[in-house]
Amino acid sequence: MGAGADILHVDLDAFYASVEQLLDPSLRGRPVAVGGGVVLAASYEAKAFGVQSGMAGGRALRLCPDLVFVSGSFDRYVELSDAVFAICEDTTPHVERISIDEAFLDVSGSRHLFGPPGTIAALIRRRVREEVGLPISAGVARTKFLAKVASQVAKPDGLVVVDPDDELAFLHPLRVELMWGVGPVTSGALRSLGVETIGDLARLPSSALRSRVGGGAGRHLLALAWNRDPRAVRPVGRAGSVGAQSALGRSGSDPRVRAEALLHLADRIGSRMRKKHRSGRTVTVRVRFDDMASVTRSRTLPHPIDATAAIHAVASELVDAALTAAGEREVTLVGISLSNLHTDAAVQLELPLGDGTVVRPGSDSGERRRKLDDQLDDVRRRFGKDAVGAAGVVLSKRRSVPDAFREIVEKKT
Repeated sequence: MGAGADILHVDLDAFYASVEQLLDPSLRGRPVAVGGGVVLAASYEAKAFGVQSGMAGGRALRLCPDLVFVSGSFDRYVELSDAVFAICEDTTPHVERISIDEAFLDVSGSRHLFGPPGTIAALIRRRVREEVGLPISAGVARTKFLAKVASQVAKPDGLVVVDPDDELAFLHPLRVELMWGVGPVTSGALRSLGVETIGDLARLPSSALRSRVGGGAGRHLLALAWNRDPRAVRPVGRAGSVGAQSALGRSGSDPRVRAEALLHLADRIGSRMRKKHRSGRTVTVRVRFDDMASVTRSRTLPHPIDATAAIHAVASELVDAALTAAGEREVTLVGISLSNLHTDAAVQLELPLGDGTVVRPGSDSGERRRKLDDQLDDVRRRFGKDAVGAAGVVLSKRRSVPDAFREIVEKKT
């Protein structure tokens, strides 16, 4: 192998469904979906029937009548993810976790301890299988982009090493959908130009590409098509935001369902912020529609907040504004994130002369809500995070999806 192919991308295969099959041996070899009204994750056995993440549960059952739905073991997902990446960190301190089930590693400094990168990847895969019990695929290459593509080619439960001398010979025959940034819309635009493979894209005149996908996106895609990716592996420290999102399926146009989801998400974010003694000034919401298009809205507050009610109030206003601007469209996902973070921010109490909104932490209402949140957090520490919550969410037959499907780095805030 040529010098410099020191980047690994490791990706746990069908992670959520694989965990469920690990925890319940009776599910092994059977088509499994995590979720209910919406498929949040599917096992490879289910994917063979065309079942995909984001698909309505009813459609999934029509495609695969033997499909087994499970509600999800969210705490175990985090626990097992941490166990896997602890194994990665045994081989190199340069681990960039980009989600709960995948990470980049730079193993250039580990060659003298464990051997060449391909050997290191094989070691990690073997230890994950033996010590955790989960399948994991790995790609080894000179750039982050190509390492990720290689791990996708390696699936399921495989290893692909790309020699720097053979990069374009490996990359160019692959289908263009394997590239970062090529979703259904971009893929359709590229196919209208006759682009089927990454090699087709690489040979496309830049002017034709820009006319279909825009200047910035066109330059980015062309660079990747020639494996030009200068990004280094950067171990993730303190996250710059905390977020959660919920897939709503066909119920997303019901205002009550959206309200329950937003309250649940605000509660999850707020409790995580308070646990780490942090607060944030900028609230951002994301709304996705049934055509996969999405909009975001943000509001930056004068003071940082961590109260569930405050996060919920601002997020609700932003979602309402986004829906007013979008018109009558079916909503399939809502998300909230809190950024512009502060640590142990002091709260300046206010005289009772204003409107008393919970969005102002120093107001009388804001102070009362903060004390209530502290009491709820104490109950959860003692009896578990699901021991108490907002009545509208706890009593609802439809529980919104917890934030376990957010990037694992968010739990490091």
